[in-house]
Amino acid sequence: MTQLKSLTVNGETRRSPAATIADLVRELGLKPEKVAVEHNGEIAPRSTLEEAALAEGDQLEIVHFVGGGSGADSADDDSWEVAGHRFNSRLIVGTGKYKDFAQNAAAVEAAGAEIVTVAVRRVNISDPNQPVLMDHIDPKKVTYLPNTAGCFTADDAIRTLRLAREAGGWDLVKLEVLGEAKTLYPNMVETLRACEVLAKEGFKPMVYCTDDPIAAQQLEQAGAVAIMPLGAPIGSGLGIQNQVTIRLIVEGANVPVLVDAGVGTASDAAVAMELGCDGVLMNTAIAEAKDPIRMARAMKLAVEAGREAYRAGRMGRRKYADPSSPLAGLI
Repeated sequence: MTQLKSLTVNGETRRSPAATIADLVRELGLKPEKVAVEHNGEIAPRSTLEEAALAEGDQLEIVHFVGGGSGADSADDDSWEVAGHRFNSRLIVGTGKYKDFAQNAAAVEAAGAEIVTVAVRRVNISDPNQPVLMDHIDPKKVTYLPNTAGCFTADDAIRTLRLAREAGGWDLVKLEVLGEAKTLYPNMVETLRACEVLAKEGFKPMVYCTDDPIAAQQLEQAGAVAIMPLGAPIGSGLGIQNQVTIRLIVEGANVPVLVDAGVGTASDAAVAMELGCDGVLMNTAIAEAKDPIRMARAMKLAVEAGREAYRAGRMGRRKYADPSSPLAGLI
């Protein structure tokens, strides 16, 4: 297994398997020939980046030229990044259970989603002209996240994602390995094994998992680029059942954390974001709503509101009442 190093990059702690500065720059989605790097207080000449070795605890500043004078409020940029891919929307939408592809596409647009999960299934060779998802949701405009829904072993999940990469060139993928059909709970032994294999093959797995802080750490060490703990069983709509452990996962992770499964309504999505999660993935909550398009809009607003509340900082909880108006000077 590749050893992860703890680095400080542009003021933020990051765990990375990169062996050299150039490897790290590429991991960040940048090109070594277009950046300048300060390594432990010293300028690293661009010609040396391919050979400049990284060590535990190294501190780096990486800069490049950007356009100036636009007046844009870059200080309030709240985009997020996973495996070098940057997104503005923190809501990921699934592509199952809708009455048709047209409704699915309308829901994605209403949600403002930039990522959709897609299952990998056999081509219908008896009717090759049957409508397909790509006819309605353009993969050039919306990022497809192939997943392993329905896989119950590591081998099946690995095989599925190898086919997905061959079909569409995707390396950013969603890994889930289920334990059994009743609960659809993750089998963490098989999930961890699949994550290790996929990471070694160059995949960037975002991983569905139990709401277990220790399992989350193990997945990150195995190469997961995002941790996706369930809020409640898949498709249950029960909401976030264990806020304590999800908060602990968020606090301990060096990669994005997104709640995956269990969201039933807008308040559930807001709670996930208020816990500090980087995003929320949902399917059934929108697809099975009486009005999926309206629910998609509601989820968009809920994710945004929860994120704003988290950034604002919640007031402290008190055991007793505390009046908003001073009691002194009452008539």
